[in-house]
Amino acid sequence: MTDSKAPILSVIIPAYNEENTIEEIIRQVDAVDLPIEMVIVNDCSKDRTKEILESLETKHPKQLLHHDKNQGKGAAIRTAQKALTGDIVIIQDADLEYSPVEYPKMYKYFVERDADAVYGSRYSGNEVLVDSFIHYYGNRVLTFYSNIMTNLHLTDMETCYKMIRADFFKSIEIECDCFGFEPEVTAKLVKAKSRIFEVPIYYEPRIYDEGKKITWVDGVKAFWYITKFNLFR
Repeated sequence: MTDSKAPILSVIIPAYNEENTIEEIIRQVDAVDLPIEMVIVNDCSKDRTKEILESLETKHPKQLLHHDKNQGKGAAIRTAQKALTGDIVIIQDADLEYSPVEYPKMYKYFVERDADAVYGSRYSGNEVLVDSFIHYYGNRVLTFYSNIMTNLHLTDMETCYKMIRADFFKSIEIECDCFGFEPEVTAKLVKAKSRIFEVPIYYEPRIYDEGKKITWVDGVKAFWYITKFNLFR
């Protein structure tokens, strides 16, 4: 049973053309035994995502927001940033690569260890479905470069699962509209001298035929974002 005085976890779900998975991921979030609010941002989907979202009833409180034009993941997170009311925040991709069953493992660090942020690492020794060579090593290279810039020892800077104290999260200016959110928020957490923990999580990568959206172009941009937010901000 969830403690009524426990911190509320705001789950931000950016969604773009996820009609095949959006209902299932919301069902999985609903099944987590934590005090949760969902803030879902439909980033002008062209499929049935909006209709499905509007038809769903959930156990946890839900805010449903819509963009009139597609703006990108970072922009969707920025929209949700203004609306969330919880004490802790996590980003949940609308596909099924990341499992909400990992929330309690990360959440306890805020209750027991006074964490400012907890990263869920796909590459720190946990059992995972084998990823593609390019995606795996692309993430490792970006994490290595980010670690040089931040003087951290993360194993997975690019992870979607970043659980962050809401007061800090709501105070930062999110500048990136796209996937650059990951290096941006990492740099800003470090500059704020945040207490950052990292825990292993299970991850089931999807392939491009299944709707994966990030590409090598986003990887190239990430090098610039790492440099920009660590050296020029």
